[in-house]
Amino acid sequence: MKIKNETTLMNLNKFLIIAHRGASVQAPEHTMAAYRLAKEQEADYLEVDVQMSKDGVLVSLHDLTVDRTTDGSGIVSEMTLPEIKRLDAGSWFNQKFPDMAKEEYVGQKIPTLQEIIDEFGETVNYYIETKKPEQNEGIEDELFELLEQNNLLDERLPEGKVVIQSFSEESLKRMRTFDSTIPLVKLERDPVTGPDARKRMQEISEYAVGIGTYFEKIDEEYIKTAKELGLLVHLYTVNSAEIAEKWKAIGAHGIFTDNITGVGH
Repeated sequence: MKIKNETTLMNLNKFLIIAHRGASVQAPEHTMAAYRLAKEQEADYLEVDVQMSKDGVLVSLHDLTVDRTTDGSGIVSEMTLPEIKRLDAGSWFNQKFPDMAKEEYVGQKIPTLQEIIDEFGETVNYYIETKKPEQNEGIEDELFELLEQNNLLDERLPEGKVVIQSFSEESLKRMRTFDSTIPLVKLERDPVTGPDARKRMQEISEYAVGIGTYFEKIDEEYIKTAKELGLLVHLYTVNSAEIAEKWKAIGAHGIFTDNITGVGH
């Protein structure tokens, strides 16, 4: 998939700041409070991890369980939306980060993807990850249908209004069967580097416009090869201005960050 230099995502002169789980250094991750703050801080994209509840609703949460970021416990895919909505997804943040605590964070809820779209509409760009699609069967179908219903794939919108990312090649390829133009980004936990990097990137370029990977696991040559093949490279998770500037100078196209203002945006 070749890059078109015409929009926020595809503008190669712009170093993208992607709000990782929202403004998650200053607000409880994946809550409306975190997303609102990320918008206020003018992040280029809101990153939204999605998975499905037991009753088939797409909700925004990173972990497969609610244990870490709520006052409850359980596996998301085994809980109904009403059960998920009963949970407090903000108080933990105040307890863990008292310097950042705010009264408004108490009682924050796990939002549905629809609620996030209802809030922001076309005023933000969305960078959506299909989480564990092998355990969330049909997540791509639900996601595509929801994006279509909300006109976020409308051809009148800039290309890159919505980006879909996943560690699952199969999930991305399924999204591609629904839409031939939506930008896809392949997440790589263990990126192939060295002599075999080009071959791996060529495989990815057949269905995706970019790669998302750990900045600690790649080097300048990796960026160079990706660019030669027309692939974007977005790095995670970068939370300091010094590291962000280093990779910007090397040629990365953007970063996922918890700390939007801290990376100099």
